[in-house]
Amino acid sequence: MTELATTPQAKALHEQFCRDVMSMPGGEKIKICQQCGTCTGSCPTSYLMDWGPREIIAAFRAGMIDRVVKSNTIWLCTSCYYCTVRCPAGIKITDLMYELKRMAIKYDLVPKDSKNPAMTKIFVDSVHRHGRNHEVELMTRFMLAKDRGLPFKYWQVGLKLFAAGRLPLAAKNIRGRDELDKISAYLDAQEAKSQ
Repeated sequence: MTELATTPQAKALHEQFCRDVMSMPGGEKIKICQQCGTCTGSCPTSYLMDWGPREIIAAFRAGMIDRVVKSNTIWLCTSCYYCTVRCPAGIKITDLMYELKRMAIKYDLVPKDSKNPAMTKIFVDSVHRHGRNHEVELMTRFMLAKDRGLPFKYWQVGLKLFAAGRLPLAAKNIRGRDELDKISAYLDAQEAKSQ
């Protein structure tokens, strides 16, 4: 694995990543990260991450795209926004994690054995179809695609959730789902224009 962008393809990819990140609202603030570590210290899941949010920002700025997309950090972000709220530089770190995740999938840079992108794709597909996530569909499709042993590991938890009415078998579409489709189509068109 090449850490630094040394080949022409790697350099072009890093430049594209930079353009994508800098074009997100507030993306240019990544340049002023002080590396204070407040984001990592605030993150409730940083102890599970290969590299903390601070290190991901430093690796991104150094051109270490492999380290960024192959670490589990962007996939373990729980979207609590605590890092964003506490960042003294005002960097939208949670939004950055989403953008890095989106780009890793878009440019097919995710390690082939990683299960996280599959979960993300299935989740997004469920939201597009129903306007919200349908948990039973999400877990069924994920288990069939990536981890057929998961039902045996968590069957008791699933049974308790089902008994408590927390796992509805049938998906319910939200009202106004067609409006969500219009927003999604608009965003897709904007992204296509920018490329």
